[in-house]
Amino acid sequence: MIAHLSGTLLSKQPNSVILDVGGVGYEVIIPVSTFYDLEEPGSSVQLRIYTHVREDALDLYGFPNETERRVFRLLLGIPNVGPKTAIGVLSALSVAELARAITASDLGRLGKVPGIGKKTAERLVLELKDKLANVEVEGHIDGVGAGTPGIRGRLLSALTNMGYRPGEAEKAVASLGQRVDSAPLADLLKAALAELR
Repeated sequence: MIAHLSGTLLSKQPNSVILDVGGVGYEVIIPVSTFYDLEEPGSSVQLRIYTHVREDALDLYGFPNETERRVFRLLLGIPNVGPKTAIGVLSALSVAELARAITASDLGRLGKVPGIGKKTAERLVLELKDKLANVEVEGHIDGVGAGTPGIRGRLLSALTNMGYRPGEAEKAVASLGQRVDSAPLADLLKAALAELR
């Protein structure tokens, strides 16, 4: 099983990267949040890897730290939650946000994640409440951004990576107010872009 990859970032897209490790290019599926934290292609990157083997495929899932990888594995242990849904959860919520939602039994917040209905949200709370109550959020692995933490920082990073000036990005994110604490990252990015147009 592959558990860690360290190499040069060849390309990145919101849901996957290609990492050159010793002349071999590995395609790794990542949460959207990790995409925004990565440097540009050509940079050195380290990712924690979860190897998912199926009858017809071998998929690699990459995370900036061991905590996210561990939470991904916990999510896979929930009935009816596969890798695609688990990646969706970690794309919409940081580990800290997920832990807060689970601890508070915030079904409304969990239900806003694509692929998570009411029953699955209830199951997440039931299965993960004790396991995520004291989760510690690790720092970023080398090569994965060390900017402002949390969803606000990811939004700012996304907007500046799209070419907006830091001042413009700050203003757009500030205009979202309290929504930043409760809406999925993809929705926040759309709303911020609407503010900038």
